[in-house]
Amino acid sequence: MRFRNIDIEELIKLMKEHGVSEINLKEGRASIEIKMGGNNKVIQTVESIVEPVVSATIPKKEEPVAKESEETGDESEKDENKYYEVKSPMVGTFYRAPAPDADPFVEVGDKVKVGQTLCIVEAMKNMNEIETEVDGIVKEICVENAKPVEYGQVLFKIEPIE
Repeated sequence: MRFRNIDIEELIKLMKEHGVSEINLKEGRASIEIKMGGNNKVIQTVESIVEPVVSATIPKKEEPVAKESEETGDESEKDENKYYEVKSPMVGTFYRAPAPDADPFVEVGDKVKVGQTLCIVEAMKNMNEIETEVDGIVKEICVENAKPVEYGQVLFKIEPIE
């Protein structure tokens, strides 16, 4: 078993919500240990004997965490928040076109409508069409063609049109 970053993030969120300070999970050779306490909350993850250790520091719950844009007045962060992010619903391989010799479904600058196919994510030989849930303009394609994607990874950024 592998623990994905998204699983770890959800676990940390639940721990914060319920005031849990320590948790240990083991399944076979895979294990995860999360401890939160002291001046900083330290999270340490060990997935298996051959996989690397991942660690991160999270500020204490009592200390509000301000976004960099609020502190610096950076407008680029505010601009990022106006885009709708199309995320991968699964782990797989990202394809911009229905076939290797076909034109891509969309390009940056294209107008898209709800339900329009943006790409395909291949998972276990199944071709899954990923559609937009908003009308808008494609502002960014965040993944290269034929590259692997993770669950929850941003594939496209779309500026909604009302």
